[in-house]
Amino acid sequence: MKRITIVLLLLIYNFSFAQNSNVTSRQLSDQEIDSVFTDTIKIKLQLDDSIHRVYKYTDKAGIHFIVMTKKTTECVEQEVCSDSIKAYCYSYKIENFKLSWTFNDFILPNNHEYSISYWTKYFKIDDYDNDGFADPIIVYGTFGMNDFYDGRIKILIYYKNKKSVIRHQNGVLDNERHTQIDKEFYELPISIKSRVKTIIENINENDHGLFPSGWQKAMKNKELKFDEK
Repeated sequence: MKRITIVLLLLIYNFSFAQNSNVTSRQLSDQEIDSVFTDTIKIKLQLDDSIHRVYKYTDKAGIHFIVMTKKTTECVEQEVCSDSIKAYCYSYKIENFKLSWTFNDFILPNNHEYSISYWTKYFKIDDYDNDGFADPIIVYGTFGMNDFYDGRIKILIYYKNKKSVIRHQNGVLDNERHTQIDKEFYELPISIKSRVKTIIENINENDHGLFPSGWQKAMKNKELKFDEK
């Protein structure tokens, strides 16, 4: 009887903990972006490139904005291309923006890449480990002469504002595909790693990339680099 009581108490505790770790998020409309990120604010924050999307989220630390920008360029392959992207995460309090993290990336001309873009299809702001703080996972990639098939993919995981990255080179041929994983990734909570693995599975299923066969086993063995075998 005592053992059953303990189990019930643990279940109640876990349920309550999950309930108290709600994270809410949404994408801002163009009108909301113009209202929040006025020309004055963009100059102050040095947001030089055009804003692609803005996401607002709230967690135990307060209100935050993730601002995704891109630098557009002309190209033959698509109507609009981007040769570089830069994203920012700001905490927001009393009309004051404080930078939490930022990243930028760009196409590699020597790799015959012509555009880089955010893959927001795989983007979601959630609290995967139920600690009350959001764990943003951002996916983006480049496009080469064979579209997705020879571009690069990067998966950025922000946990407690610290970044770990999975880098993947697509390729038409087996020996062209390579994956590299930061060692910090394997130190993340299981729930976050599980979400990342689901993203990789979806990328494969949607033909947006092809990770080396046996990637699941390689990640289980905490390998930092693996190729097609």
